[in-house]
Amino acid sequence: MRALTWHGRRDVRVDTVPDPTPADPEDVIVEITSTGLCGSDLHLYEVLGPFLAEGDILGHEPMGRVVEKGSAVTELDVGDRVVVPFNVSCGRCWMCERGLHSQCETTQNRDQGMGASLFGYTKLYGQVPGGQAEYLRVPFGNALPIKVPEGPPDDRFVYLSDVLPTAWQAVEYADPPRDGSLVVLGLGPIGDMACRVARHRGIETVIGIDLVPERLVRAAARGITTIDLKEAGRDLVERVRAHTGGRGADAVIDAVGMEAHGSPVGKLAHTAVGFLPDALAAPLMKTAGVDRLAALLTAVELVRRGGTVSLSGVYGGTADPLPMLRIFDKQIQLRMGQANVHRWVPDLLPLLSDDDPLGVDGFATHHVALEQAPEAYAMFQEKRDGAVKVLFKPGAGA
Repeated sequence: MRALTWHGRRDVRVDTVPDPTPADPEDVIVEITSTGLCGSDLHLYEVLGPFLAEGDILGHEPMGRVVEKGSAVTELDVGDRVVVPFNVSCGRCWMCERGLHSQCETTQNRDQGMGASLFGYTKLYGQVPGGQAEYLRVPFGNALPIKVPEGPPDDRFVYLSDVLPTAWQAVEYADPPRDGSLVVLGLGPIGDMACRVARHRGIETVIGIDLVPERLVRAAARGITTIDLKEAGRDLVERVRAHTGGRGADAVIDAVGMEAHGSPVGKLAHTAVGFLPDALAAPLMKTAGVDRLAALLTAVELVRRGGTVSLSGVYGGTADPLPMLRIFDKQIQLRMGQANVHRWVPDLLPLLSDDDPLGVDGFATHHVALEQAPEAYAMFQEKRDGAVKVLFKPGAGA
């Protein structure tokens, strides 16, 4: 089969690799019909190379059809249309039963001190082959894949794999009052969708902040108050306070994470670590502060006293200095973590109707053949051509 594989920093290629086969009676093999390019994939493209091996298959936002199933799979049939969550979760352990699928005890990576395995996401999370490929082996066939209806195009459902539950959880964790205010830092796929979710849930004031003009226009078209970070500059805090009764936002979602602009020291650290041998770089990244904290520090300033900061953007360092006195003095609540996909599916599936309240049908800005994935990664990272959400179509022409 053809699959997008990692070969080094900013070096991904579409290679021919062996087709996956069932390894357990509960496995299913899914022929991928659509698979997304996520902002988290850019961390692999740029930063997290020490935790990857050449030839690793990337991607964690796939959907498709079951083409083969193991003897123990009773909940799916060959031909069923499914979305594959990015968490590899069993659905029956203590954590999964409590809605913490990202902490699944069956697939936790205890040797790395990390949570549940993820598709296509480094040695830290199980080194499980990803879904930017023509086929994918999916374990826990009776519990993990989400069966979806026939009829609507893939764009209606594919975001159940990551974008929708991640954005929903970000808003849930932020928990602003309906008559209150929410600031979303970063209007990439997750930030954009978080704004839509917040408006759908009736939050009165939703403010989206970014520095890419196309992203700001896209959010404003859906009724979001937008602030251009480049234009606001040092007045950003005052601009937000002007929209929030002078106090700051009730809640802030950091949808940017460790690749934030405005963190020159963090960027230098990322670059420097990238030149080290993996044996040295991996432990350094796990124990040293190498994140770009500009977005998180901004969130701490924008939120009101007694408010909540919800982190959906991925951070990687473990010893980054935080302004703990400031956080403590402002009595800020911090909530964060990988999205627990299955926890939110019952809330989200009813919204994927013909009414399309979240605008999923037109959410993707680019549909490209899998063979064009290397060019699409570069375009997305460089924020060119209005790229907000890219969907790959395996099997489409080169």
